[in-house]
Amino acid sequence: MAAETFNIEVCYASDAVQFLRALRVPVGTTIEQAIAISGVLQEAPEIDLAVMQVGVYAKKKTLDTVLREHDRVEIYRPLIADPKNARRRRKVAV
Repeated sequence: MAAETFNIEVCYASDAVQFLRALRVPVGTTIEQAIAISGVLQEAPEIDLAVMQVGVYAKKKTLDTVLREHDRVEIYRPLIADPKNARRRRKVAV
């Protein structure tokens, strides 16, 4: 008999909130459904899934991606600085 549920994690971090929740979800659960089930949207109302990107273990995915056993769903905040410009500024300062 195949498992009808499996374990995943949902995580999000900002300056104000660090969220990591382990969940048991039904087979066929999508990233969007897992985020809703986790409660992260209530704890971090600044999350806007229409703007922010999501992924599984640092690989970008879409909200309709179906999850697998032991996946870690990550919600990515927008960059506040361009990494190339930040490196250039540090190099000039040295």
